[in-house]
Formats: sequence, structure tokens, C-alpha cells
Amino acid sequence: MSDELIRLPDAMEPVTRPGIIHHRCEHPGCAKNAGWGFAKPRQTPHWFCFEHRADGERYL
Repeated sequence: MSDELIRLPDAMEPVTRPGIIHHRCEHPGCAKNAGWGFAKPRQTPHWFCFEHRADGERYL
């Protein structure tokens, strides 16, 4: 794996290392980076930012 930094297609995205995946908050009208994933076992997670992480409780 290369140690080179890459830029994501969107000019507003931060510089990131290869292999790091950024998720977007699923709250309507919010486009922040989401660091909290909520899902039952063997289901695709739903992602929320810090501000809207309480919305993810319904997916547990």
C-alpha cells in the first residue's frame, strides 16, 4: 500500500489516506461526516454525525 495522500473528487473533502472511508450523516438536510454507525447484526449500518447520533438508536 502506498503512503501517498489522495484527494477525494469533491474539492471540499479533506485530504485522506488510501483505504479510509468517509460516511455522510443520514439525517435529512445534514451532510456532515458521520462517525457513528448503527445496525443490528448482519445488517448494513446507518451513519450519523455527532449531533444526530441519537437518531441512530432506532436502528438498534
